[in-house]
Amino acid sequence: MLSFPVDPADLTARLIRCPSVTPAEGGAIALLAGLLTEAGFACTRVDRNGIANLYARWGKAGANKAFGFNGHTDVVPVGDAAAWTHDPFGAVVKDGVMYGRGACDMKSGVAAFVAAAVDFVAETPPDGAVIITVTGDEEGESKDGTVAILDWMAFNGERMTHCLVGEPTCPTEMGEMMKIGRRGSMTARITAVGVQGHSAYPHRAKNPLSALVRLLAKLEAEPLDRGTAHFDPSTLAITTIDCGNPASNVIPAQAVAVVNIRFNDTHSGETLSSWLRQEAEAVAEATGVEIGLAISLSGEAFLTPPGELSALVAKAVEAETGKRPVASTSGGTSDARFVKDHCPVVEFGLVGRTMHQVDERVEVAHIHSLKAIYGRILRDYFA
Repeated sequence: MLSFPVDPADLTARLIRCPSVTPAEGGAIALLAGLLTEAGFACTRVDRNGIANLYARWGKAGANKAFGFNGHTDVVPVGDAAAWTHDPFGAVVKDGVMYGRGACDMKSGVAAFVAAAVDFVAETPPDGAVIITVTGDEEGESKDGTVAILDWMAFNGERMTHCLVGEPTCPTEMGEMMKIGRRGSMTARITAVGVQGHSAYPHRAKNPLSALVRLLAKLEAEPLDRGTAHFDPSTLAITTIDCGNPASNVIPAQAVAVVNIRFNDTHSGETLSSWLRQEAEAVAEATGVEIGLAISLSGEAFLTPPGELSALVAKAVEAETGKRPVASTSGGTSDARFVKDHCPVVEFGLVGRTMHQVDERVEVAHIHSLKAIYGRILRDYFA
């Protein structure tokens, strides 16, 4: 039986006890669907390719004002369970801190918004719609999670006018940072194929390592950019070089390197891919070594320019915490990279210091604070 006000810390604990290690649903989506249905939300499971997803709407479809929330209940593996101080799926509370996988990233964020939304529509039913989208595929490949929900929404004429993603955005203190954009991310696997030979007779071989190292040096020679008004400079990192050669007197036939690029809105996946191919072709032509590229784009850079949505969030955060959050684009990627094609999106959530770590944890007081912030955002949005 649903009781008011909804306790976000209790709901967080219940979600943590669902072992939803990606891509397993673990009972978390079902738990939320049951609670939201009881609260009067129209709930639809938007599962795809074995991934559990939930779309929940209070109010009419196609409303002129429809505030949306996006989050995920899947979590990363616990790692060495014996290294945890408490059961990673126990939601143990000690000294005002709740321990468990997903406590920080981001079952607490989901619980806080669900609790705020349920209370809000019960106390002050808005002229519009409140939409909650929750996926079980954010920590995994992210192909059948939020993307599947947005595909379903487009097909069925469902829409959000603005969206808040509840990822943990604060580095060390509650309320200090929100995200108004994210860098893009792409990975290039570079394979150089030459001719194997004896190291004493290098002229009889074509050394793929020499070509590969030459190409990597060119890629790193100059900064990709100097940054923009809202973004730090883009980065390129060499993450592995390998030829699988245990012999010191053999020039290998093949070598592989991987680079990861985190890029701002100066670039796109297409322009960077073109640049990588041009540089590879130039080195291949100069060395006679065949160079192949396999490029994977996980998301484009995006920015929600400072405006009414970021101002709304900042005002609510400051009112509840006394801190004016910095509008940042730092960090990795999130599902906001998919939502930005649907509507304006901003991210705000808890302190993310322990996400993905052993003994992942959250201050219980912060969960209640986050609910208060989300509740204020909803009230101000529909005022």
